Amino acid sequence: MKITPFLDRRLSRRFETYDSDGDGYVERSDFDLASARLTSAFGLTDDDVRAKRFHEQLLGVWGHLAAMTDTNDDDRISLAEYRTAFVRGLLGRPEAFDDVYVPYLDALLAVADHDGDGRLGVDEHVRWSKALMHVSEADARAVHARLDHDGDGLIGTEDLLAAWRAFYFSEDEDGPGAWLLGPL
Repeated sequence: MKITPFLDRRLSRRFETYDSDGDGYVERSDFDLASARLTSAFGLTDDDVRAKRFHEQLLGVWGHLAAMTDTNDDDRISLAEYRTAFVRGLLGRPEAFDDVYVPYLDALLAVADHDGDGRLGVDEHVRWSKALMHVSEADARAVHARLDHDGDGLIGTEDLLAAWRAFYFSEDEDGPGAWLLGPL
């Protein structure tokens, strides 16, 4: 896979969202921090079943990411390793994407869907985006509006999954994936 300038910007931004402590590397501890931020933002304790499930799924994402990218086995991922994995096609395979992201998004919605309607309103979307991905409130509101295709003020797992697929696999600079983490 060739890394276009647009994909490079997306990968760099995604790497930043993974790097919770900002040290320039992605490590398991970054995923632990992200999980704690998200569940805390929704008032969940560590022993809440939704918090446990989300943490488990997030660590599954970490495990998959580390297995595909940590080429020097130092238990951390550099931006160069992350990019290289895409070039080699190890992360950029749409057929394997859903296996990791569907359970993760289901667990995310179980935490972020505060009112239990199975979809995210704008305020729920803003809270999870800010807590987990460091997306500003204004950007998260704009993303929600872009993902709310029917204009009912709600987005679901399929909307998020389609946006994540587009983020990684579409070169459409105005598509839903391009704006998922705020402007690039």
